[in-house]
Amino acid sequence: METVVLRQWSDADLIPYAAMNADPEVMRHFPAMLTAEESAASLERLRRGIDLRGWGIWAVEVNNELAGFTGLSVPSFEAPFMPCTEIGWRFRREFWGRGIATRAAREALRYGFDTLKLLEIVSFTATSNTRSQLLMQRLGFERDLDGDFDHPAVPIEHPVRRHVLYRLPRDRWLSRAE
Repeated sequence: METVVLRQWSDADLIPYAAMNADPEVMRHFPAMLTAEESAASLERLRRGIDLRGWGIWAVEVNNELAGFTGLSVPSFEAPFMPCTEIGWRFRREFWGRGIATRAAREALRYGFDTLKLLEIVSFTATSNTRSQLLMQRLGFERDLDGDFDHPAVPIEHPVRRHVLYRLPRDRWLSRAE
């Protein structure tokens, strides 16, 4: 079985991270791909977030190679379900379909519920992103049909503006973990 590690970001992650963010298939459910400069700025924000809080969006390493990321964040936009802590992920295509996202996300959830003692973690994605929605369901999240929303950071006419909201309360996580 492949070794999956959640860790702080390193300078060596920039090239594969930028390539992932410039991959049209990986970024299909986002408003745009990222330039190399945008990826570099994003990596620095992610690294700073972990430095400041001790947690955040971690680099996911598989057999000493950057596979993508997963982790926890506090969204900065306004929505009816705020305040909240969100789990998110993005992986390089060559790591899709291998169970890596599920394993990495479970580690992030474990940290959120066991270490941070969060009462709930949410996840959301564009309505078209069925792969992420299936992962949310595998992790025990349930869709909040009343929580679907138009993402305020996505342009109004953009096809990925509409998002679905999933929730995972701590008690449901604990009952599944036993």
